[in-house]
Amino acid sequence: MSTDALINVMTAAVVISSIALAAQAVMIFGIFKAIRMVRDQLNQFLPKAETFLTDTKRTMEESRRQVQEVSQKANSVLDLTQKQLVRVDEVLGEAAERAKVQLERVELVLDDTISRVHDTVVTLNNTILRPMRELNGMASGLKAAFQFLLRGGRPTVAQATADEEMFI
Repeated sequence: MSTDALINVMTAAVVISSIALAAQAVMIFGIFKAIRMVRDQLNQFLPKAETFLTDTKRTMEESRRQVQEVSQKANSVLDLTQKQLVRVDEVLGEAAERAKVQLERVELVLDDTISRVHDTVVTLNNTILRPMRELNGMASGLKAAFQFLLRGGRPTVAQATADEEMFI
C-alpha cells in the first residue's frame, strides 16, 4: 500500500472516530437530560412517598397494637372458655354419677317390689285360691252326688246312650 492510500485510510479512520465520539457525546448529553428529568420527577414524588411511608408506618403501628389487643382478648376468652368447659365437664360427670346411683337404687326398689308382689301372689294362691278351688271341687262333687241321688229311677235310653258315647 502506498503512503497516500495509507494516509487516506488513516484520515477516514480518524473522521469515523471523530463522528463516533461526537455521536457518543450527543448520546451522553441525551442520557444526562433524561437523568435530570427523572431526578426532577423523583424530587416531586419523594415528599409524597415519604408522607405515604409515614402514614403506612403509623397505620402499621396502630394495626399491630390493635392485633395485640385482639390477641390478648381472644386469649383471655379462650382461657375463660377452657375453665368453663372444665366446670361443665365436672358437672356432667357428677350428674352422670348421680344418675347411675339413682338408677341402681331404682333397680333395687323395683327388684324388691317385684319380689314382694311375687310373694304376695304365692301367699294369696296358697292361702285363699287353693282352698277356694278345693271347696269349689267339693261343692261340685256334692252337687253331682245330690243330683244323682235326687234324680230318681233309671236313666232314659237317650240319656244312657249319651253317657256311653261320652266314654267311647
